[in-house]
Amino acid sequence: MKKWERLPRFMQCDEVREYYDILCKKSFSLALKRVFDIVVASMLLVVCAVPMIVIGIKIVTESEGGIFYRQVRVTRYGKEFRIHKFRTMVNGADKMGTKVTVADDCRITPTGAFLRKYRLDELPQLIDVLAGDMSFVGTRPEVPEYVRRYTAEMRATLLLPAGITSEASIHYKDEAKTLCEKDKNVDEVYVGKVLPKKMKYNLQGLRKFSLGGDILIMIRTIFAVIKKGDS
Repeated sequence: MKKWERLPRFMQCDEVREYYDILCKKSFSLALKRVFDIVVASMLLVVCAVPMIVIGIKIVTESEGGIFYRQVRVTRYGKEFRIHKFRTMVNGADKMGTKVTVADDCRITPTGAFLRKYRLDELPQLIDVLAGDMSFVGTRPEVPEYVRRYTAEMRATLLLPAGITSEASIHYKDEAKTLCEKDKNVDEVYVGKVLPKKMKYNLQGLRKFSLGGDILIMIRTIFAVIKKGDS
């Protein structure tokens, strides 16, 4: 953790300080969290190397465009980075609609639908975990436009790296179904209604953080994905 006075100015507020003090008391657990991320991410990259190559080939042979989707997201301390995800939409999808995915989104490719169903599109984020931009468990990284609209308390989630999964991810595993293309402004619906509800789980996660709790969330995520796949 950075010293309080070295945090970005927009994070130096009373609402963030409360969570900062809680996390400072768990510095050893946070260090173990980073070691865990590096070790497990390295192992998974080796194990998943061949399946990831097969997925990449399938993506580029099905539709025009690259293998990866590299959108700018925000992580710890407000740092911007380009996330690694398998491309699940047609090339140029960002220019064809909203920044969030809605139910029955016409931009999603057939292979992309399968990858999203089992969250396989997020496998490349193991690279981001090794780079330190992400962790296995943490608040999902949002685009800068959404982060600029965070409340003061929401900014506390930027005290830790963004995550591949979280308690909020489990509860909102079918997030796309709550959003509809018929809404006049899907982005506004997401920021105004969905994001605040997800943030309640994220902030609670900061208060109760423990490495054991993170591992449990990872296990529950696996079961949630399997259950979603069977439905």
